[in-house]
Amino acid sequence: MMLEPTHNSELPPIPSKRYFTIGEVSELCAVKPHVLRYWEQEFPQLKPVKRRGNRRYYQRMDVEMIRTIRSLLYEQGYTIGGARQRMVQEKEALTPAEVQQLARDCMADLLKAQSLLNPSS
Repeated sequence: MMLEPTHNSELPPIPSKRYFTIGEVSELCAVKPHVLRYWEQEFPQLKPVKRRGNRRYYQRMDVEMIRTIRSLLYEQGYTIGGARQRMVQEKEALTPAEVQQLARDCMADLLKAQSLLNPSS
């Protein structure tokens, strides 16, 4: 089932796998495979690993980047050129979701350290 372009928040969660095929990424991001191949040409930072027979294997960061590109183009109304420029500008800045994930990771690490230091609690 393909989602409407403006429903990025309704995309399925990204499974914890190391590599994804173009078909899997197509479903995870609600973007057709030919669009993904086109975006590779337009966005230099999008570089899936290519193996046997030029087959593409995407990593989690690629899937997240594709979702960002999709949001810029389909939800926020950017052109390809505008989205490319925005991706370069935002490269160093963290998104709110990334900040939240970093905070969750830090809290988990702190709780783990606390349980190691105080095994009785």
